[in-house]
Amino acid sequence: MAGKSALLLGASGLVGGELLNCLLSAPEYEKVQILVRKPLGFKHLKLEEHVIEFENLAQHKECFKVDDVFCCLGTTIKKAGNRKDFKKVDVEYPLEISKLAKEFGAVKFLVVSSMGADLHSKVFYSRMKGLLEENLKEIGFDSLHIFRPSLLLGDRKEVRLGESAAEVLAKGISFAFVGRLKKYKPIEAKTVALGMYKAAQGKETGIYTYRSDAIKEISLI
Repeated sequence: MAGKSALLLGASGLVGGELLNCLLSAPEYEKVQILVRKPLGFKHLKLEEHVIEFENLAQHKECFKVDDVFCCLGTTIKKAGNRKDFKKVDVEYPLEISKLAKEFGAVKFLVVSSMGADLHSKVFYSRMKGLLEENLKEIGFDSLHIFRPSLLLGDRKEVRLGESAAEVLAKGISFAFVGRLKKYKPIEAKTVALGMYKAAQGKETGIYTYRSDAIKEISLI
């Protein structure tokens, strides 16, 4: 399986940053391409960085000729400014990326969704994640892996007060997340990244969904 190529979206984010480091050090990949709005500011022999406008994804078709696609794109309504622009980042861009990747022969698509993803949810965020998942299932990848982590832990480049408070609280009651509650236990972004990498090395075909407890199990394989 050595000599594979990967495309990573969301490399500047919490999970994406961890996954980039993982892919660059992985022996299975000889080339890792990333699409970013701004340069990340570092070089690596395996890394091909493409600074683009995501509104013009179709103009960068050469970037989609890869084996595995890792999508860690995501924002908040506050950062996006409104629901329309949030939907662009969290739903429309990933779907366009998936279609282009499938067109050029990508075999696996791995995406970070959300624990509460549900197409019929009354919560806008969860509904959009559910919409993304359902549409991705129709693309036809040999292997689709959907990751639904709970609260993500790690060093963020931006401060999100609500998530910071939730992280402190969750750590304080981490002992309570046992049995059926394990899937709700907060999880390190690094663990999610490692789980995505490990899942991409399997030979299984089909559609797979992982919650936090399953993500952690995969990362330990």
